[in-house]
Amino acid sequence: MNEYQQDLQKAIKQITLPKGNVLITGATGLIGGCLTDMLMMHSSCDVYALGRNRERAKRRFAAYWDNPRFHFIEQDICKPLTLDVDFHYIIHAASNASPNFFQKSPVEVMKSNLNGLCQLVEYGLSHHMQRMLYVSSGEVYGEGDGSVFSEKSSGYIDILSPRACYPSSKRAAETLCASYCQEYGAQIVIARPCHTYGPYFTESDNRVYAQFIRNILNDEDIVMKSRGEQFRSWLYVVDCAVAMLLLLTKGNSGEAYNVANEESNITIRQLAEEIAKIGNKKVVFDLAENGNTTPITKAVFSTEKLNQLGWKPLFSIEEGLAHTIQSMRL
Repeated sequence: MNEYQQDLQKAIKQITLPKGNVLITGATGLIGGCLTDMLMMHSSCDVYALGRNRERAKRRFAAYWDNPRFHFIEQDICKPLTLDVDFHYIIHAASNASPNFFQKSPVEVMKSNLNGLCQLVEYGLSHHMQRMLYVSSGEVYGEGDGSVFSEKSSGYIDILSPRACYPSSKRAAETLCASYCQEYGAQIVIARPCHTYGPYFTESDNRVYAQFIRNILNDEDIVMKSRGEQFRSWLYVVDCAVAMLLLLTKGNSGEAYNVANEESNITIRQLAEEIAKIGNKKVVFDLAENGNTTPITKAVFSTEKLNQLGWKPLFSIEEGLAHTIQSMRL
């Protein structure tokens, strides 16, 4: 049993798990995969994992691929669900959050975020859905003024920039959730996770933490394309999954909650240095290439609202990063 699996066992003792049929979209992604792992460690529910790539899913979920409580659905979230299963709970975590897709496929990013949500909510409403958790993003806050983001914050987004495909469609999807709650009586809770890291990220994930960890796993120094001065809230994926399940069962419908660890606020450079220290490597700079970087210089989250539900992270950023790298080395 690796460190990640031990962390799951520790975390699962902290939460009340849903019962019945649970659908998780984006199941092979970072957050969706961790949620699937966590629920499969407990016998309270059947897990329906939805993703586009069966082979990737079979590798990712090999430990319980043949378990009768595990069901894989191979499908693009933008297409209507053709099965006839009552999902008592739906966790919608399907969304392409990798910056390289914002540049290459902004239309598809927007379509996925909006059309996919519509398909799921309407299916759920006709199939006895009790609650949905919509996994949004802290990027809905846009460029702030340097203050800590609360759920009422609303910063600037350049809506004519193709990179706005992600935060703009996430904002619209949240409004769509609230609209379904008001007009159709849907029970939907919104989670806004900060920058989340952990093992088993996909091969296409181009976010900075994934690039840094790949460097370490390849026995390379970490190469930074910027000075790394952007200040961020970071969260270990196991802590993130615990918060998601807490919101699914206890969050207020029609409301949004920040999901972060207020003790893990550091710059991207500090993140690189911590990962390099774990891997016994150096951080080097290649500033000639700017890349597709975010304009957001500071994104720090208040978790006061989540704390009121009993939220408390279990892992420091040093522990989370170490466990991530140790688990992926096996």
